[in-house]
Amino acid sequence: MKITKLFFGILFFIGLTTYAQDKAFTLDEIWGGAFRTEGLQSLYSMKSGTEYSVLEKDQVSGTTNIEVYSYETGEKTKTLVSSSSLGDLSTFQGYSFSKDENRILLSSELKQIYRRSSEGIYHIYDVPSKGIFKVSDKKIQSPMLSPDGNKIAYVLDNNIYMLNFVTGQEVQLTDDGKKNEIINGITDWVYEEEFSFVRAFDWSADSNKIAFLRFDEREVPEFSMDVYGKDLYQKQQVFKYPKAGEKNAKVSLFIADISAMALDEVKLGTYKDFYIPRLKWTSNPDILSVQVMNRHQNNLDLIFVDAKTKTPKVVLNEKDEAYIDITDNLTFLDDNSFIWTSEKDGYNHIYHYAETGELISQVTKGTWEITDYYGYDKKNKKIYYQSVENGNINRDIYSITLDGKDKKRLSQKEGSNDAEFSADFSFYINYFSNATTPYEYSLNNGKTGKVVREITNNKGLLEKLAGYDVRPKEFSTIEINGETLNTWMIKPKDFDPKKKYPLFMYQYSGPGSQSVRNSWYGANDYWYMMLAQEGYIVVCVDGKGTGFKGAKFKKATQNDLGNLEVQDQIAAAKYFGALDYIDASRIGIWGWSYGGFMSSNCLFKAPDTFKMAIAVAPVTSWRFYDTIYTERYLMTPQENAKGYDNNSPINFVDGLKGKFLLVHGSADDNVHVQNTMQLVEALVQANKDFDWAVYPDKNHGIYGGKTRLHLYNKMTNFIKNNL
Repeated sequence: MKITKLFFGILFFIGLTTYAQDKAFTLDEIWGGAFRTEGLQSLYSMKSGTEYSVLEKDQVSGTTNIEVYSYETGEKTKTLVSSSSLGDLSTFQGYSFSKDENRILLSSELKQIYRRSSEGIYHIYDVPSKGIFKVSDKKIQSPMLSPDGNKIAYVLDNNIYMLNFVTGQEVQLTDDGKKNEIINGITDWVYEEEFSFVRAFDWSADSNKIAFLRFDEREVPEFSMDVYGKDLYQKQQVFKYPKAGEKNAKVSLFIADISAMALDEVKLGTYKDFYIPRLKWTSNPDILSVQVMNRHQNNLDLIFVDAKTKTPKVVLNEKDEAYIDITDNLTFLDDNSFIWTSEKDGYNHIYHYAETGELISQVTKGTWEITDYYGYDKKNKKIYYQSVENGNINRDIYSITLDGKDKKRLSQKEGSNDAEFSADFSFYINYFSNATTPYEYSLNNGKTGKVVREITNNKGLLEKLAGYDVRPKEFSTIEINGETLNTWMIKPKDFDPKKKYPLFMYQYSGPGSQSVRNSWYGANDYWYMMLAQEGYIVVCVDGKGTGFKGAKFKKATQNDLGNLEVQDQIAAAKYFGALDYIDASRIGIWGWSYGGFMSSNCLFKAPDTFKMAIAVAPVTSWRFYDTIYTERYLMTPQENAKGYDNNSPINFVDGLKGKFLLVHGSADDNVHVQNTMQLVEALVQANKDFDWAVYPDKNHGIYGGKTRLHLYNKMTNFIKNNL
């Protein structure tokens, strides 16, 4: 094992610490937002490509406005909508345009349901006439305007509706929707969480057809959570949650022909126990694309459905020995050829296929990953994307022609670059940061990448931090178990290599994740600096199974989650423990969610390496987690019992020697508190001493009010007392 490379971002800190004081970070400041960065509001690029709109609230009058600005000058060109002129609608929280931008869908009274889903009151604003009307008096879900702007589809009480603005006709397309039984047009819990979408319907290009998914979850087992609140009796939240190996909802596909007032189910073939993780109309209004995936998620068919005959045809098939990631990168060109991303050559790259599914070209190639796909400029036949070609802890913005030529790196600064392009790709807003530079926002030329104008930066935060003992991240790579792993380290001020320091390790380690990245700080980073000020060295290592280093590295943990990843963290701890300046008898580790699963395993399986661990909202047995995520990496428990049980912390409590803090939210709909309760019982029966805390009615994020502050106070005190 050896350090192979160091690339410190210290020049900035030399300048900074010349004037720096020794002011220490505090948890009250960190979680009170004292070091929050200034950002940009979410913007919508107007179809002209020269203007964008943003939602703004006037702090004096309380009115909400949609303001339009010039990309090039940043000057406001007009106020498109103001709630001061909307009658009873005194404010709204979001908006979306019809394709021609003549109608705007305004959302208000939004109520969160799960991670991505919400319901609310929606109004339609007609731009030419300045008229407004309410879509429904009830709270609805996932409304979507038709491409011609004359209709809207939405979901109410698990049924899908269509309202025609021109005729005034409202049609209820389904009538069998029922909570915890049948869902039409939106996804069930597990699709929402693991396939990352809620709206399960789409309009055809001619606005005459709606394709939608129907979920029959009557046979899916129910999960219940007590919500305590402040009333005399608690309430119970009951929802369908398919745990690994259990029955999923039966999903089916329908096409509603609005003009013909017909509704037909589409039979996709002889698939059994399958998923439909995406549906999207192609450029041809009579051709619907549907992605069908087997339960193991290692075989994916892209199917084109003829909406007239309801005939399906497989145009593309992808297979993988491990699994296939689902994305939203599928883009249809005017000739119905399409752009697709795939890991089939070992790295995630962009491909161009004909409408028939015949490969036209592999657009990008190399031993590096595409990390984001921004879109296709049909005028100049260019694709815009983000990749890690310039080092896998960095992100850069590129353009390339559709035939794979004339590749150009548009971003200039090393670190994390992200982009939001104008509708015609003539401009983009560059979001930049690195480990020494807080977020900077600039308008850039879409062809050259050159800065047109600076928008905003966070120099004020830098000036504020000049008064603090800022501890830089030192990036490096280390050789562990035959692989080169990315790491960062934060050292105390006046670090003395002749002294011995306690080591505190952070990791997440989930498949495809990345914790070692050249970007600006989050709240946890300030906490790590605070710990460094207390004399701790803090380290993070991305082990096998993490992302952006190719499919082989990412999928090395397949069918054996928590084995190689834990070995890497243990080996890394031993490596650092062998350094002259680390006290090998004082090494701790922590993590949240998958990271909590990992930190528990490390403490239980390597009791002579780790003195203490903190696990927040951990999975303690993969048998308790959902089908889509868990089976993607482990298959079912019936097929791979060892993969589940050999690496679940709940089965290794006898190994506990050190100090252990276990934390969970009681209303965690994702990683259920059942995980912690079962682990607690196992620890009790093994007569092991440990500390634990359950936060009432808090979800997977464990936040709200002073909750985060309380949690981090508890964790900080635990570290100080036990490491």
